[in-house]
Amino acid sequence: MAFSEVPILDLALASDPATKPAFLADLRHALMEVGFLYLKNVGIPDELFADVIREGKAFFDIPLEEKLKIEMKNAPSFLGYSQLSAEITAGAVDHREQIDLSTEHPVPGPGAPAHHNLLAPNQWPSGDVLPRFRPVFTEYMRRMGAVSIRFTSLIAEAVGLPPSAFDKYFDEGPRQQHKLKVVKYPDVAELGLGAAAAGHGQGVGPHKDSMLTSYLLQASAHRGLQVQNMRGEWIDCPPVAGTLVVAIGQGLEALTQGVCCSTTHRVLSPAAGEGARFSIPFFQGVRGDATFEDLETVGVGEVPAAVRAQRAAVLERNGGRLDDVEFTFRKGGVAKTLGEATLRNRVKSHPDVGERWYPDILRDIREQQAREAREKERMSKAGDSGSAGGTNGTQPAAVEAH
Repeated sequence: MAFSEVPILDLALASDPATKPAFLADLRHALMEVGFLYLKNVGIPDELFADVIREGKAFFDIPLEEKLKIEMKNAPSFLGYSQLSAEITAGAVDHREQIDLSTEHPVPGPGAPAHHNLLAPNQWPSGDVLPRFRPVFTEYMRRMGAVSIRFTSLIAEAVGLPPSAFDKYFDEGPRQQHKLKVVKYPDVAELGLGAAAAGHGQGVGPHKDSMLTSYLLQASAHRGLQVQNMRGEWIDCPPVAGTLVVAIGQGLEALTQGVCCSTTHRVLSPAAGEGARFSIPFFQGVRGDATFEDLETVGVGEVPAAVRAQRAAVLERNGGRLDDVEFTFRKGGVAKTLGEATLRNRVKSHPDVGERWYPDILRDIREQQAREAREKERMSKAGDSGSAGGTNGTQPAAVEAH
């Protein structure tokens, strides 16, 4: 039976040899059946979580002119502030306001590949208006980086691989880059959508995350995050105190030969009168210079047959089957490395930044979209358009947003 709720796992159980086997079994179930889970007791102090939420919300209250000083389109890194409704997912506008941050790096040198521009300094809000924002989020990203690396090693163990199986996909030491967003989703009354939104708007459209794992801190009490089960039903993933929501990305699905499932999800804007929803997702970084052949040909080693058979049984119960998994983040075949694919995806999601810094990539993306639209129209006229929608059987846009 397709899942009807998202499971809660206790990371503290993985530290005790007596309880670790049961934890890994529960984790394997979540990876195969759901592709999402709540994770509690991750080892980050409650005080830091509270600081992150407080500083994150405070960012949206600073004057607009301060936010525009660090607007994303000021730099080629796709780091910085995005105004309301400036991003696109699944071909439609996302109704949210946000700031993108990452593990900081120096500006790349001359002659570096274009995707190295993603490794850059952050655009921080002024310390005069938010003196604690930078230190709080720097510390949070540092701690979350360690949590994500540890948890990925547990995922490897849960599917019968060595704990170090995924290590080669991470950069060593200071070159490692993780990313984070602080997001505000206004309610539909503030958005002015009215009855046209049918009670809700698109906070973020249906999509799958692209890389390995993401970790969402739901920073207000609103519902809105939904995940899609194999029957195509949208299942609420409401805030649960003391937890992070973990999403499995398409990269991990590819690396595990489809054993770990990457699940379609979306965010609905709050209904009128509910006020803004706040969300702080953290995205585990992957080595940008890794090639797709590293993922799809070399891989991490063979997942044991018994584990693959277990995943096949899950799919059979739900009307699916275990195929060779395509990492759809590389759709279009142009990008050769994860960094190149990430850059193209960012240009697609933020065309205002692409227009300024990457006009050639943006032009190529628009030409590809036009070709796809013509092909879709041709197939429709031929009476062979196929099924549409955002179920797990489709290939929605690969983005990283909650």
